[in-house]
Amino acid sequence: MPEQPLTPVANENAAPRRHITWPDSLYAGAAWLAAASVLIVIGAILFVLIQGALPALHKFGLGFIGSDQWNPVTENFGARIPIYGTLVTSLLAMLIAVPVSFGIALFITELCPRWLKRPIGIAVELLAAIPSIIYGMWGLFVFAPLFADHVQPWITEHFGDLPIVGVMFSGPPLGIGLFTASLILAIMVIPFISAIMRDVFEATPRVLKESAYGLGSTTWEVVRHVVLPYTKVGVIGGVMVGLGRALGETMAVTFVIGNAHELSNSLFMPGNTISSTLANEFTEAVSPIYTSSLISLGLILFLISFIVLAVARVLLMRLQINEGHST
Repeated sequence: MPEQPLTPVANENAAPRRHITWPDSLYAGAAWLAAASVLIVIGAILFVLIQGALPALHKFGLGFIGSDQWNPVTENFGARIPIYGTLVTSLLAMLIAVPVSFGIALFITELCPRWLKRPIGIAVELLAAIPSIIYGMWGLFVFAPLFADHVQPWITEHFGDLPIVGVMFSGPPLGIGLFTASLILAIMVIPFISAIMRDVFEATPRVLKESAYGLGSTTWEVVRHVVLPYTKVGVIGGVMVGLGRALGETMAVTFVIGNAHELSNSLFMPGNTISSTLANEFTEAVSPIYTSSLISLGLILFLISFIVLAVARVLLMRLQINEGHST
């Protein structure tokens, strides 16, 4: 009998061959373009900032960062005071906002009655929708007078004479300054942080919490040993979102910080941030070196935000690595 030709036997375990059509290619190309556009925009912004900041950087060098001079008449500029104001107000705002946001998220997800969850959630979302200029006007015309008449004198009287920390609460009751700006920033970022914390807390599998309650754990023990370990990456991400908002806030801070280019150890004294300096003085910059100095401040703010995000990313990676080692 003649030999039959061998026919290849199909491998059952082989992956099916993917048939790519032009809609798939178009969709993939559009996705790549959307992803690349983010990098292109960031690169373009960074290029423009560096190009505009070069005259000031050539004239002042690295001394621009450490100098506290800001004199448009003599064209002598430095970024120390705006950097100091930006970091102090943002960090103080986070010290106030993070515990409050955690409490709001914990109450909504674990303690709040069912009929009250929706109204509180809507109220938090409404706070996030209020424009920043409204916060600034409210802070200047309502909060600052109340703070100057009632809160600041009491704080100065009880804490102003303490060693080391007393200097931070000294000064006349102006109502505006670094501390007031920090409080307004805290109120502004609380809705964002609490909303993210609430969402990640609700993402915790119910079976894990019910198992902990079944073993006799209290609500705090469930949150500490079950919810937070499960959602810590999302919690840190929410805190970083709030910090990024606080670093770049402009109008609300401009209304209540006092806009004084002075370096003071007291939190009750007026000051400046990078954003408020740009908002106040960019239209008044008539000389090239003045404009370049302001653009240099924008470049520094860009780098500060980038460093904050990079540190947050490294922290999240370390948490994931530690989780891998612990398992």
